[in-house]
Amino acid sequence: MRAEAQAHVDTINEALALLRRFLDWDRALRRLDELNARVEDQALWSDPKAAQDVMRERRRLEEAINATRAIESELADTSELIEMAEAEGDTEMESEGVAALAELAARADRDKVKALLAGEADANDTYIEVNAGAGGTESQDWAGMLSRMYSRWGERHGLKVELIDQHSGEQAGIKSATLLLKGENAYGYAKTESGVHRLVRISPYDSAARRHTSFASVWVYPVVDDNIDIEVNESELRIDTYRASGAGGQHINTTDSAVRITHIPTNIVVQCQNQRSQHKNKAEAMNQLKARLYERELQAREAVANAENAAKTDIGWGHQIRSYVLQPYQLVKDLRTGVTSTSPSDVLDGDLDAFMAAALSQRVTGEAVEVEDVD
Repeated sequence: MRAEAQAHVDTINEALALLRRFLDWDRALRRLDELNARVEDQALWSDPKAAQDVMRERRRLEEAINATRAIESELADTSELIEMAEAEGDTEMESEGVAALAELAARADRDKVKALLAGEADANDTYIEVNAGAGGTESQDWAGMLSRMYSRWGERHGLKVELIDQHSGEQAGIKSATLLLKGENAYGYAKTESGVHRLVRISPYDSAARRHTSFASVWVYPVVDDNIDIEVNESELRIDTYRASGAGGQHINTTDSAVRITHIPTNIVVQCQNQRSQHKNKAEAMNQLKARLYERELQAREAVANAENAAKTDIGWGHQIRSYVLQPYQLVKDLRTGVTSTSPSDVLDGDLDAFMAAALSQRVTGEAVEVEDVD
């Protein structure tokens, strides 16, 4: 088999190995058999909620297993076809086989990402919340850059981006902003961005042209859809209304239409001011609160799973610091991935795709991804 074909075969085999390891193949097959048996049990359907959970898990497992088996079968058939073409000296058939292998390699890579994004909420829409850290105008400007970067990234990947809430800084940037990204696997792709983001640059706001370090926090949490039931006790909420700021016309700026909700037991605070009525802002804020509570529950489940599986390495994606350096001539470098560009949004665009794959692979292989630090 010629080198080009062998390279495609190696790529496909790597994807298959990663898929099998992620699924824990033998356990996944046993689990699918158990779920199929439960579906055939009439007693299950007396509890609609339990039946829904079982069917959802069964569908995810079945799709991942069938996709893996289909790739294995096509790989074997195509490899056999190429070997026959080489033996008979049929260069045209051999070229067709190599082209088929290239398509299969691309599909294996797509299926690998899809399978790795098979978490309970990975397919959901997502909220991205950006908050400026200590540092005044510097950090607020950095938070504004991050907000624009995530918006641009979402638009480039076909996601619908909505600005739910934003508080502008006094001189530049923002104090905080909440984005809603709608589209397939929005949460799965963005979830590894949670954490503290740091920017090192020569400050444009410092007349002495000194280097400044700015911080901003980013938190990502999934939108709660109809398949997820989150109960919120109204007695545990503190609801405040206030006058909205920014553009929106006389009605927005002269009525207390903005809403802030505090969940007292967890001290989670959410707010919304982009809608024209207090009722709509309250409904959107409640959606955010449910999403935050659900994300909190997912973290608790993951912590329990990690404690039960000592072999699994958890390096705490939501707590590490991501570092960026704004170099001379406005070159931006992400020190975690080494991506360098003249545009911050280009850095993020390449970074999310590249590092998302690295982060998900680490969950499977247990190999830590190093984050270079900046003095």
